[in-house]
Amino acid sequence: MAGMKRSPLVRTAGIARTSVKLPKCAAPGCRVRFVKLKPNQVVCGEECALRLVESENAKAARKAEKQRKAAEKLERDTDTSRREALKTIPELRDEAQVAFNTFIRLRDNGRSCISCTATLRLGGVGGGFDCGHYRSRGAAGHLRFVENNAFGQCKRCNDYLSGNAVAMRLGAIQRIGLAAVEAVEQDNTPRKWTREGLRAIKAEYQAKANELKKAANE
Repeated sequence: MAGMKRSPLVRTAGIARTSVKLPKCAAPGCRVRFVKLKPNQVVCGEECALRLVESENAKAARKAEKQRKAAEKLERDTDTSRREALKTIPELRDEAQVAFNTFIRLRDNGRSCISCTATLRLGGVGGGFDCGHYRSRGAAGHLRFVENNAFGQCKRCNDYLSGNAVAMRLGAIQRIGLAAVEAVEQDNTPRKWTREGLRAIKAEYQAKANELKKAANE
């Protein structure tokens, strides 16, 4: 716009006072009052007319970009909803298991391994330690989401000692009491999980994990 001149329009300077309120220039950064030479005139001169056009074009471009991003987000959300609706029971069960195991590991972080004296710490390779199930998921899958059946366990006991079951039972008795351990041992009630039920379990343990994280940071 350098070098451009305003058109010879009449400004308020030198004009006799009048009862009619003169309009302000609509161009960004101007806003001076001027006398209209045309009924639909909204700017005081050519330079401001160009400035207003550029401003409106920029607004239109921002609006179009916002609409494009909204459309892309809607498409992503639609795809996500479609994929979620198509998930199988095993897929949802695995997702719920991850959320449950994460909660158990956060709950037991800083405690001793349920079956030995090793102190459990999050971090490091593989997350530091495991979520060990007293009655294994393979033998008692119906207890996979029972909190009294799951404890933080070092990788040596959980992996290399196959759960270290005898020591784990003793540790569980010390942790939650004999009656609670025997209740787990005697619990053979089948569980049949639905898609919505598994989604609810996932959401529940994600929320519990977030509470523990928040408490740890306070």
